Amino acid sequence: MLRLEGVHVRHRARSGGLFRRDAVHALTDASLEIRKGEIVGLVGESGCGKSTLARVLTGLQAPTEGTVGFRGENLWTMPGARRRTEFGSSVGVVFQDPSTALNPRMPVGRILRDPLDVHRRGTEQQRAQRVEELLDLVGLPAHTVRSLPGQLSGGQRQRVAIARALALEPELIVADEPTSALDVSVRAQVLNLLVDLRARLGLGMVFISHDIQTVRYLADRLAVLYLGRIVEEGTAAEVAGTPSHPYTRALLSATPSLLTDTERIVLTGPVPSATNPPPGCPFSTRCWKADDACGTAFPAPSGTGAHRWHCIHPEIHPELPARRTS
Repeated sequence: MLRLEGVHVRHRARSGGLFRRDAVHALTDASLEIRKGEIVGLVGESGCGKSTLARVLTGLQAPTEGTVGFRGENLWTMPGARRRTEFGSSVGVVFQDPSTALNPRMPVGRILRDPLDVHRRGTEQQRAQRVEELLDLVGLPAHTVRSLPGQLSGGQRQRVAIARALALEPELIVADEPTSALDVSVRAQVLNLLVDLRARLGLGMVFISHDIQTVRYLADRLAVLYLGRIVEEGTAAEVAGTPSHPYTRALLSATPSLLTDTERIVLTGPVPSATNPPPGCPFSTRCWKADDACGTAFPAPSGTGAHRWHCIHPEIHPELPARRTS
């Protein structure tokens, strides 16, 4: 459904003086394919480029270089009207914090009806009926239609945000850390809702998170980002069960597990700057396996089948054992 090829995103930022502007390399040479009906997890620590990649996938950010293909056509050479109607109705977005993503002065019914009004879907009666269907779809009672977002709990607000993303019956949902602003007790409910909606509606989904242990059970495929680059990609079982890039292994070790005894990896060394990224592997300044060759050029992709990584010293036989996926 979506294909990114060699996508770069660079922002201009003032630094080092009033008239000096540096380029912030938010995304570098990113290539990714999103197929219909699958869940792709994007994982990495804060500042790695996950949200920038999400904005590119949703058409909110045009790439500086590279192409974004939508059903085989370049998204940014499409006429604006077609991009709004065809692409805009095919991709829904769930933002991180529902308390800021929803207009606090609008009742829930108006929030859910807004996309239908903008895209002129159906008659007045059909739009009202669709709002009722959306509330039922996300497990909210019908009287919620009259509530303001401030009268709802955090979990209920996020359900409203999910319902709004589903209003136009999209094929793909991009969820940017949709549970990070919620209490721990509510997160599992929202995750289960997303899994259930995927099964019932055949939705594709891009799920963005810094918690690789959560995403590994939700996603079909994982892509690991570091400093704007995709450093490892493959099925969730391969990437999380047998990680080949040292950074992926470090991410897995950072999250406690009740099922395995994982050795904690503490990273040392300087974090590279996004305005002046190193010429080689961006992780080489913190990697315990790095040598001089790692700092010369970004490694070409290696791997077998769908499991690929960019590392010249991969974790071929990691100590981390594979975990059950059920």
